[in-house]
Amino acid sequence: MKKASILMIFGPLFLLGLYIFPLWNIMLGAPQYPDPLGLNIHINGLKGVSEFDIQNIDGLNHYIGMHTLPKAEDMWEFSTFPMVIGIMVALGVLIGFLGYFNKVSYKWFLGWFVLMSIMGILGMYDFNEWLVDYGTNLDPNAIMKLTNPDGTAMTYKPPLLGHVKMLNFDVTSIPASGGWLMFVGMMLTLAAGFLGWKNTKKQ
Repeated sequence: MKKASILMIFGPLFLLGLYIFPLWNIMLGAPQYPDPLGLNIHINGLKGVSEFDIQNIDGLNHYIGMHTLPKAEDMWEFSTFPMVIGIMVALGVLIGFLGYFNKVSYKWFLGWFVLMSIMGILGMYDFNEWLVDYGTNLDPNAIMKLTNPDGTAMTYKPPLLGHVKMLNFDVTSIPASGGWLMFVGMMLTLAAGFLGWKNTKKQ
């Protein structure tokens, strides 16, 4: 149980990387942009990959009726997520220490993992809902009003994960370094739960 508890202590600490590194990244590449435009999504706001990326993305989106990218104060998620991550890190480390001193069982390790997974799924759902609104709630007075071959209005929802072609842009959405750190931390806590279960079976 000692090894499992040590993993449980260190696993949640990887989530602290979310305060430094972006959680998600969206890149837009096109022939007229040799250096693709990029958007880093942090738990406390949006930042351009390069200095003027957000300004350039907003400028392009203006022509097709998309809203400007939200500032941190425009979305409750950007004030809530940092608090939630801090609470989950503290809770995970506490559970790890309690496990080290045999005050809780491996089930608490798995419970933390399940809770964090549920919150992650809800976060992804919320993120996707924002992408839908961002790409479909267009200004009816936009300079350019483009339609699909069937006559319906064209929408511009970026992918939640993966690549799509939008007009002459290649749009790619993938986890960034903070997201991968979170994944590693969660896998460590899952391993802690498995080791704890294995040790319990032996006893």
